[in-house]
Amino acid sequence: MDYSNILDFCGVAIYTAMAVVAVYGVFCVIMLVRRVGQKRFANETDAEQFLSEVRSQVTQKNFDAVTELCDSPSYWSKAVPQLIIVAISNRQRTATKLRRFIAEKFERDVLADLEFRLSWINTIVKCAPMLGLLGTVLGMILAFEVISQGSEAGIDANLMADKIGIALGTTAIGLTIAIPLVMAGASINVRIGKLQDAVQQDIGLFLDDLEATVSDAGGR
Repeated sequence: MDYSNILDFCGVAIYTAMAVVAVYGVFCVIMLVRRVGQKRFANETDAEQFLSEVRSQVTQKNFDAVTELCDSPSYWSKAVPQLIIVAISNRQRTATKLRRFIAEKFERDVLADLEFRLSWINTIVKCAPMLGLLGTVLGMILAFEVISQGSEAGIDANLMADKIGIALGTTAIGLTIAIPLVMAGASINVRIGKLQDAVQQDIGLFLDDLEATVSDAGGR
């Protein structure tokens, strides 16, 4: 295989790699959007209804019922119910320590996982233009090779255009992959931020109820 054939093969490999990167990027976006959706309530009404059910059981000190509710199929994948289970299991801690423990648990088990998945999207955003740039460099090398080989016999315009097309095409494809993923990543960041705000609010309300109930029990 001569030098020209090696470069041609690399061009095909770059197109293939960019296709794989694009497909994997879309896959990561879909999975991350679904993951965020699983962790939060569909709307505020559902969250309020859930917290109302939990509050009624907590005020009666029926913690087993709260755990059973949070671990039901409707809520087992959502962040707030699972954090409530952890809070109930550690309710013997002081209020300050419990709030800090729950916050750390949320960051470690939920946010860290989402940020890890988001990092793959950011990596693809960086890799796609780099692959396009590599294709541009190879395309220009092939174009100059055509020029050097045609200096005596004349330049084949069609072959020249084909090599330049590789150079420009890979750059365009790389940007076409990266730009939508940048927008998708920004949208997912907003979703994660809303999830974080909602969880902090809902967990704060629950911990207030739990603290009042535990304090009342201790006072008696």
